[in-house]
Amino acid sequence: MSIRKDMGKYDPIKPLHDCDLANETAVLINPDSLTLFSVSHHCNHSHEDVEMALLDSHSRSPLPLHNANPLTPPASSKLDDAQFSSSARPVLRSSPQGQRLASLDVFRGITVALMIVVDYGGGVMPAINHSPWDGLTLADLVMPFFLFIVGVSLALAYKKIPSRGIATQKAVLRTLKLLFLGLFLQGGFLHGINNLTYGVDIQQIRWMGILQRIAIAYFLAAVCEIWLKGSDYVNSETALRRKYQLQLVVAVILTTLYLVLSYGLYVPDWEYQVPSQSTSNMASPKIFSVKCGTRGDTGPACNAVGMIDRKIFGIQHLYKRPIYARSEQCSINSPDYGPLPPNAPSWCQAPFDPEGILSTVMAVVTCLVGLHYGHIIVHFKDHRDRMLHWIIPSSCLIVLAIGLDFLGMHINKVLYTVSYMSVTTGAAGLLFTGIYLMVDVYRWRRMNVVMEWMGKHALVIYVLAACNVLPVVLQGFYSGQPQNNILRLIGITT
Repeated sequence: MSIRKDMGKYDPIKPLHDCDLANETAVLINPDSLTLFSVSHHCNHSHEDVEMALLDSHSRSPLPLHNANPLTPPASSKLDDAQFSSSARPVLRSSPQGQRLASLDVFRGITVALMIVVDYGGGVMPAINHSPWDGLTLADLVMPFFLFIVGVSLALAYKKIPSRGIATQKAVLRTLKLLFLGLFLQGGFLHGINNLTYGVDIQQIRWMGILQRIAIAYFLAAVCEIWLKGSDYVNSETALRRKYQLQLVVAVILTTLYLVLSYGLYVPDWEYQVPSQSTSNMASPKIFSVKCGTRGDTGPACNAVGMIDRKIFGIQHLYKRPIYARSEQCSINSPDYGPLPPNAPSWCQAPFDPEGILSTVMAVVTCLVGLHYGHIIVHFKDHRDRMLHWIIPSSCLIVLAIGLDFLGMHINKVLYTVSYMSVTTGAAGLLFTGIYLMVDVYRWRRMNVVMEWMGKHALVIYVLAACNVLPVVLQGFYSGQPQNNILRLIGITT
């Protein structure tokens, strides 16, 4: 459904001072969840406590979602009914201006629940675990879903920016906090279950990780939304496209950069060391050589994604348990981890980071696509218009992914290929549309109360459950011997 030519002036709801900015700079799995303290802002003669210590998101829908009496139009509105809405039926709106977009919380909660299921159930049911290389499984949807949600939240958060400089400073601060949290949780400082020690060798620390990738995607998307957005005056379809055209240019440039580097870089032969399993301290590590000398290879051994990480970080700083170790070539228990089969390739034990630098480029594009879906919420009032403008691009992205996979650009989560970005972002868009229809249109919220609560506390759940912080803390309480800890008492063993 095209936007009508007589669109009037787009005038989004304006924050009073800087309060909306402090609350709404959406980040990570849960938009306002990075500041490690509570602050209070005085707005319109009322105090608003901003709990940002791993707590609640404050991303709100900038436009009404549902009216108490849908047949009665609101008394006043800064947007003309003819601006974006369909005349076939009354526009459904909500009277409270600051109402949360409940469907976004539910979507975030479902993604957190999915993450927990695949993290703890993937060992029992390898079919839902991450694909060993090419292909798509349930676990492969989690990361792009989070990135998509970040993009949607950012569009709502930065619908009106009083000061671009202040907004940028806060985005930088939140990015740094998220990077530090990622290094602490996934850099090797915690040694996991059944190990009461902690600490990490800086010469071996893992620099990249899930939270680091989300931080990078968040920051670049936030910068695009703060600085690369046109005038708020939108009176035509052309003006609406022009408002965000620079963001589209950034997405195209990033995609082109990824393709050029992935298929154009020359990958030379390389080698790596594996510590000897001998009990002698004098035993030398085993050295494995990997033969490449090629361009455009998308296999586990000779791809440009891994080469860039090895050159920039050093192979000792990459993830030590590569996903391709579960492939048939590297495991007799594939698709699960297991002993090496006879005549296994030399690269099977080589470190490889699934959240590498080049693959993160396409992760940023996922976030930018989510940003576009958030713009639909900002600029369209009618539910049908919103869902139509979500369903069409989502379907196109899925069709594009299938076509690219058929042509040889396979769906691959580790490399974050263009086809993988397309299919997962399209799936996120369709799922978000369904949740929006159920939660914000038909108001079926009671059945989703648990998912909505999980979405509001997503970062806390992620840190405690997915990063094993809670099990690591619980195992510190034991009787007599460290093995007699609370985890074993309740039947959790590894």
